[in-house]
Amino acid sequence: MALVLSEEQVMLRDSAAGFLADKAGVPQLRALRDSGSVEGYESAVWREMAQMGWAGIAIPEAFGGLGYGYMGLGLVLEQVGRFLSPSPLESNVLTAATLVNELGNRAQKEQWLPEIAGGKSLMTLALQEGRHHKPEQTALAAKAEVEGYVLTGRKGLVLDAGTAQQFLVVARTAGAVGDPEGLTVFAVPANATGVAVESRRMVDSRASGELTLQDVKVGSEAVLGEPGKAWSALQRTLDIANIGLASELLGLSVEAFERTVEYLKERKQFGRIIGTFQGLQHRAAAMFAELELARSIVLQALQAIDANDEKLSLLASAAKAKLCEVAQQVTNEAVQMHGGIGMTDEHDIGFFLKRARVAQYTFGDYNYHLDRFARLNGY
Repeated sequence: MALVLSEEQVMLRDSAAGFLADKAGVPQLRALRDSGSVEGYESAVWREMAQMGWAGIAIPEAFGGLGYGYMGLGLVLEQVGRFLSPSPLESNVLTAATLVNELGNRAQKEQWLPEIAGGKSLMTLALQEGRHHKPEQTALAAKAEVEGYVLTGRKGLVLDAGTAQQFLVVARTAGAVGDPEGLTVFAVPANATGVAVESRRMVDSRASGELTLQDVKVGSEAVLGEPGKAWSALQRTLDIANIGLASELLGLSVEAFERTVEYLKERKQFGRIIGTFQGLQHRAAAMFAELELARSIVLQALQAIDANDEKLSLLASAAKAKLCEVAQQVTNEAVQMHGGIGMTDEHDIGFFLKRARVAQYTFGDYNYHLDRFARLNGY
């Protein structure tokens, strides 16, 4: 499959870039951070994104979406990365809607997916419990009762926890901690008795939170899929989510690189433009080569989602590991090549480094995915 964009895909990418540059760029992110916004994004801008169809871009047409596929969503996420645009696109659309589509029954899909596609419902995945991404280590307990289940436990690093109307909580209904089998996903309303959310602000100014469930009762209709059998759908959802994050990391890395190159063309030192220094030229060339390689693996991984490629997990971990590595290199170099001004809050380049670090660690960092890639290859 050719790693090139169609005319329609180019139009989607360019329209996304135009909208985000105007409505949700770094200046807007800085203003949100300085205002102390609890949401972490502009609700009005999110509504406009939904009206443009972004919330339903990868949701099947049968459930109120555009059915444009994950390639389309990936192109939008790349521009989100370029402009550091805060929104619930990652938590609500890339992750939660994907899990509902992968695991939910038809009634659940008909209930929730059109609401997500229309920008009327906000859901988020509540998965991580420890300091690191280890889904199989889920310990939050779901005890079966006559009329449903009772959930007790905690979840951390829940994206957009403060604004979510429902949480897709991964809980253990069978097996021991460390066993991938026995996991079940529950849809838990944010206003349910026993649900508590402690909002947190991450280093990139995005909103997250810690979710506490204390004897939360839910009915059997809250279970997505078959009890204890969520692992396969959860893994595919996380693969898709990591490819989406890789797309975002690609976008922010390209933008950081291009801003740095422009700075190298303007900054003078010792009476010369610093971009004429051969050492800096070599470093810039190395970044450019890595970004081209990164773009190829991201495009291949996005195509693999829509093609239901059997190697999706392999490509997902390859893409996430590669983009973690490239984003680390490019954002570090960007700050360093800007010199002292790159370390100040007044300059925008530091925002790219901060967002990169959070995206790198969300749903597994470089080491996690490099190890997973090796294991999937039989090592």
